[in-house]
Amino acid sequence: MKKLVFIAAVLIMATVANAQEKKENVYTNLSDKILTSDSKLSIGGYGEVNYNQGFGGDTRSNGKLDVQRFVMMLGYKFNSKTSFVAELEFEHVKEVYVEQAFLQYKLTNNISLRGGLLLAPMGITNEYHEPTTFNGVARPSIDKYIAPTTWREVGAGIVGYLPEADIKYQAYIMNGFNGFDGAAKFNAKNGLRKGRQKGAESYMSSPNFAAKVEYYGIKGLNLGLSGYFGDTQSKAYDGLDEDNNADVAAADGTVIGMSMLGADARYRNSGLELKGQFYYTALSNTKDYNALVEEGNGFLGSSMIGYYGEVGYNVLKSFNTKKELVPFVRYEKWNTQNTMASGFAANDKYDMSLITTGLTLKLTKGAVVKTDIQFKKSEADNEYSTAFNAGIGIMF
Repeated sequence: MKKLVFIAAVLIMATVANAQEKKENVYTNLSDKILTSDSKLSIGGYGEVNYNQGFGGDTRSNGKLDVQRFVMMLGYKFNSKTSFVAELEFEHVKEVYVEQAFLQYKLTNNISLRGGLLLAPMGITNEYHEPTTFNGVARPSIDKYIAPTTWREVGAGIVGYLPEADIKYQAYIMNGFNGFDGAAKFNAKNGLRKGRQKGAESYMSSPNFAAKVEYYGIKGLNLGLSGYFGDTQSKAYDGLDEDNNADVAAADGTVIGMSMLGADARYRNSGLELKGQFYYTALSNTKDYNALVEEGNGFLGSSMIGYYGEVGYNVLKSFNTKKELVPFVRYEKWNTQNTMASGFAANDKYDMSLITTGLTLKLTKGAVVKTDIQFKKSEADNEYSTAFNAGIGIMF
């Protein structure tokens, strides 16, 4: 009998330990923490103040000091099933944005419906963009030009877990990018970034679909697969006579078909931290669309690609402290003209690489000091441009 009790106790402890290990692989951002809070009214926030100094070459440049952003998060729990989350962001002191604003209804403990202004669940950084969640003063560049963080649109969908399979999932229907509002919004220089509607009097000519699945069943490892599919939106359809074939064809030429795929991985073991991300975006109808693009900004590619790999190590792991000091290095590569439509040639200056290496000092949970040096180069350049960055970040 004692043996059976002992074996049962061992099995229970092993099960609890395994569940805890898997739980540690499930990443949460500030909105997740607010949604799981026991408080009826929850308040949180994050912010960062940065210094950037370019140097090298034959020209001198002044350093830039910026209150990059300060964000307030508010959550209200109406009852055990219904909650609301809002994120109000102040950028560069003077610009104000609503970054999230959604209502969530819990169907079961593992399934919820969500609607409002939502983050597109692409990659890592778009959902986990608080300054304490990533190394380096700036967010990865592929999350600026390929998947334009912070990317949010109005929509609705479902979020949840499959605990038996160690899977987290999200799926939304939302409005697409503003691709044309009298002028082309996409180009090689800025990628898709200028097309974000951000919930600001957004319009929709056709719905888009975004989804992500994460697997967290291996200790220390989180794997993600994401996708975004649909057409860009166009104001050329407003007031269009559908019987006028010429006008319909002209409006169709302002629309880009988009299929974006993302894969990401995060791994932690003792003090070791590994992170990687990959995006591939296929764009259709770029030949017609490029007739609308200002040539100085570079024609839009028929596909874009971006990826990075990062390694870091907490050198204080073996010491009796809760502080973390993480030297890291990240290599990025992206190209907004990965392939081109017939009749358009790629320009090497849009084929970019970036090396970022630096230190992240986590003073305590929610407070971080960062510094790094970046080496940036296009395939058209003979040498790297260099920049030094430093900053502080908080999340509470």
